[in-house]
Amino acid sequence: MGGSAAELNAFESTVEKFGPRPDPATRAILAGADGSDTAMRATAFAFGLARRQGGRLIVAFVAYRSALSTLGPAVASAVEHDTTLELYAELRDQMRSAAEELAVPVTFVRTFGDPYTTLRDTADRCQVDTVVVGASQKAGHRFAGSVATKLIRSGHWPVLVVP
Repeated sequence: MGGSAAELNAFESTVEKFGPRPDPATRAILAGADGSDTAMRATAFAFGLARRQGGRLIVAFVAYRSALSTLGPAVASAVEHDTTLELYAELRDQMRSAAEELAVPVTFVRTFGDPYTTLRDTADRCQVDTVVVGASQKAGHRFAGSVATKLIRSGHWPVLVVP
């Protein structure tokens, strides 16, 4: 395993719970959060949906290393590591605050890997009823397909795509 202990911490999985204790029989909603505008709108929509339905919310932050960081110098890798940790901390604080304010049980999951695969596996493992994601803003996804499109095609659960 390459990398320092600090680097490994940024890309290891964690699970934190905020807000009231959930009833295991309630509906579960999964939202993907990466800090983008569309993902934040999707997370806000998922909070409202969970609150209105009396459900629980699972928010997944998927950390992944860009292909360029593996080719670049150690400085680029360190910057990506620090950025990931800062974004995670900011999102965690926002999720905790919203969970307490809205009285919505939230499980905040930090995972590492491909966003589509990780969201799909998390949705299956947590037996969610709905997946909420933001629409992709990347031009390349028009050709290769976005995470949202791949989730819809998997057909396991209803997927709401928030613009």
